[in-house]
Amino acid sequence: MATVSPDQVPSPSPLEIDREHLVGLLLRLLNTPSPAGRTDAVMQLIGDELTSLDVPFELTRRGAMLIELPGKRDPDRAVVVHADTIGAMVRAIRPDGRLDLVPIGTWSARFAEGGRVTVFTEEPDGILTGTALPCKASGHAFGDEIDEQPASWDNLEVRLDVRDTDPDALAARGVRVGCFVAFDAQPVVTDEGFVVSRHLDGKAGVAAALAAGRAIVQSGVELPHTSHILITIAEEVGQGASHGLHADVAEMLSIDNAVCAPGQHSIENGITVPMADMTGPFDYHLTRRLLRICADHDLAVARDTFRYYRSDVAAAIESGAATRAALVAFGLDGSHGWERTHIDSVEAVARLLTTYLRTPLTFESWDRTERGPLKEFPSSQQPVPDDA
Repeated sequence: MATVSPDQVPSPSPLEIDREHLVGLLLRLLNTPSPAGRTDAVMQLIGDELTSLDVPFELTRRGAMLIELPGKRDPDRAVVVHADTIGAMVRAIRPDGRLDLVPIGTWSARFAEGGRVTVFTEEPDGILTGTALPCKASGHAFGDEIDEQPASWDNLEVRLDVRDTDPDALAARGVRVGCFVAFDAQPVVTDEGFVVSRHLDGKAGVAAALAAGRAIVQSGVELPHTSHILITIAEEVGQGASHGLHADVAEMLSIDNAVCAPGQHSIENGITVPMADMTGPFDYHLTRRLLRICADHDLAVARDTFRYYRSDVAAAIESGAATRAALVAFGLDGSHGWERTHIDSVEAVARLLTTYLRTPLTFESWDRTERGPLKEFPSSQQPVPDDA
C-alpha cells in the first residue's frame, strides 16, 4: 500500500492565541505552588479554567488530569505537559529552629540559596514563610568563609519567619519532617516580553497547551482525531506520563522546556523541536513533520539534542505506551534556577499545537492500528543507499 510522506500532508494555518489571557494564566499557574507530591491546588486552578470553557476532563486516583478535545475518529492523540515543579521537603528540624532540606527533583542548592519559601505544615491550612540560606549567611559574622563554603543541600537551611523557633514550638505549629517546601516563583514580565521566574519549566508548557485548547474550542473546529491533553504531576521525579494515557494513543507530543545555553541550539523566541534526549531519539517521522509544519507557516523553529534531559515521553514509553512520540519545547534560559522565557516562544508552541491537532495522523492509514503487515509499513520514507 502506498503511503503519503508527512512532508506532503497539508496543514491548516495556526489559530490565533489570546496573548493577554495566556500571560494571565501563566502568572496564575506560577503563583500557585506545586512541588511534585503536592499538586492538588494547581490542578484545581486548571480544572476551574477548563470548567469555564465547558471542556470535559477527569482526574486519576493520583491527581493527574486528562482533558478531552473531541474528534471525528479514533485512535487518540495526546499532548502531555506537567504541572509539578522542583521543590524541597523538610529533612530535619535543628535545635535552633532552622530547617534542613532534601530536594524534590534534580536541582542545585546553588539556586535555592536566597529563595523565599512557603512551608506547608501539618496543621490544617498551615503555612509558614521563610528564606533558604547557606549555613554561613553573613559576611559580617564569617568574613571570607561565606565565599569558601560549598553550595550543597547539606549546607543549606531555612530560616522561618516566626518569633518562637524552639523545636517544640515549631512542632506545635505543625512543622514536621516531610513537610513540603515550595520555592516562591516571584514571576516578572518585562516590557520586552520576557517572563523571568522560577518554575517556568512545566508551567509555561501547561499554559501553552491550555491556550491551544482554548483557541480550538472557541473556533468551533472539529479535530480529525480525538485528542487528549494529559497534565502530569510527577515529571520532576521521573514518573511523568507513566499513567493516565488511554490505551490506544497513536501519537504523543510532550511540551516542555528547551535548553538555551552555550553548546545548545535551542531558541528563546520560538519553537525548538528536539531530535533526541538522554533516553534516545524521538520518532523520526513525527519530529520531521513538526518541523515541516513550522516551515510551512513561518513559525520560528530550531533543532536540538539534549544530553542531560528527559521528559514525560520517557516515562510513557518505558511504561509500555505503543505510540509515536516527540517533544516540542519553548525556550528556557537557566532551567531549574532563575528561569527566563519569552512569551513569543510560549505563544508559538500554542500556535503549532492548533495546527498539528487539526491534521491527520502522521501516516493516516498505518497509524490507525497498533500493528500491521510489512507490506503496509511506510519504510520507503527512510531512504537507504542504493547498494543496501
